[in-house]
Amino acid sequence: MNTFLPTSLLGLSLLLASCSIPGGNSFDPRAESATIYPTFASESTRAAMPAEYLQAPTEAFKLGPGDKLDIEILGETGSRAETFVTPDSKIYFNLLPGIDVGGLTTQQLKQQMEEKLVQFYKHPQVSVNLLDVSSQRVWVLGRVNQPGIYPLKRPLQVLDAISLAGGLFTSRFTGTTEELADLEHSFLIRNGTMLPVDFQKLIRDGDMSQNIYLQPNDFIYLPSSLTNEVYVLGAVMEPRPVGFMSDMNLMGALGKGLGVRPDADLSRVSIIRGSLTDPKIATVDARAVMQGKATNFRLQPGDIVYVPGAGSISPSSLGREAVNTFVRIVAANEGTNAAIGSGGPSVGVNVNIGGTN
Repeated sequence: MNTFLPTSLLGLSLLLASCSIPGGNSFDPRAESATIYPTFASESTRAAMPAEYLQAPTEAFKLGPGDKLDIEILGETGSRAETFVTPDSKIYFNLLPGIDVGGLTTQQLKQQMEEKLVQFYKHPQVSVNLLDVSSQRVWVLGRVNQPGIYPLKRPLQVLDAISLAGGLFTSRFTGTTEELADLEHSFLIRNGTMLPVDFQKLIRDGDMSQNIYLQPNDFIYLPSSLTNEVYVLGAVMEPRPVGFMSDMNLMGALGKGLGVRPDADLSRVSIIRGSLTDPKIATVDARAVMQGKATNFRLQPGDIVYVPGAGSISPSSLGREAVNTFVRIVAANEGTNAAIGSGGPSVGVNVNIGGTN
């Protein structure tokens, strides 16, 4: 089992690793001639896009907290009223006690109200109209003009949601959006899982096979391409993004994560580069680098450095787990900031940040 390496030892290992390589040749990580990169291989994390994702939803809207309704007993003067579904999924109307409407369609609510109103009216006919939606939302955050949480009032596709958020943020200097949104690291999460939407193909190439219909609580994030960061994740003391420096290398990045955990498997550290749906992945023996038996490696902006827990993940799943961990943590952080910034009630982001070893 791997032993725990405190931050001080990690720094010492970095010094040793950066000053020697097998054969006794000196290695200066700052020298241009010493720019050494690991060998990357393609490892697509993208599954086939289910055909039903491209079909408009046919299921009727179901009521939930915050939805606004217009209700009237036809033929009864003064019975018309606007009401909201309460946080406990009830509505209050006329002489009726609170009715639990969570998960009901407006047609089902109409039938239920007519059945309950017969004790007060003869053959009551009720009109129920949905005025506004708050219970079903989608998240559109990042480099859009109006990032936020938007009600899902009608069937929306990915491009519809981006348009609803004001479109991609435009540079006032060039009038373009291409350099501001990092499409390689953009993602869509549904129920804690990243869906195989390729934002480069969708936005840059106009590939409509990526323009899927959204469901409640879908989370879209388009990060900025102007932020140079490396992400240190997995079995480290503090998983987080760290600012990229021109001489950033693997050992330096691990040190920014404040050391590794006792259960870290340093023999299988993964470096993920490029698109989240079709990344390049290199597996590095970081322990050998620390011991001066292998060469330290340079990193690039946007790289994900993932340290697995000992024996927790099969080698074939390392890349997929690294990408999933990245999107979970980013979504949890950005979603929390958006919810706090909205000033509204607390809303959940279903990203399931567990399983990050």
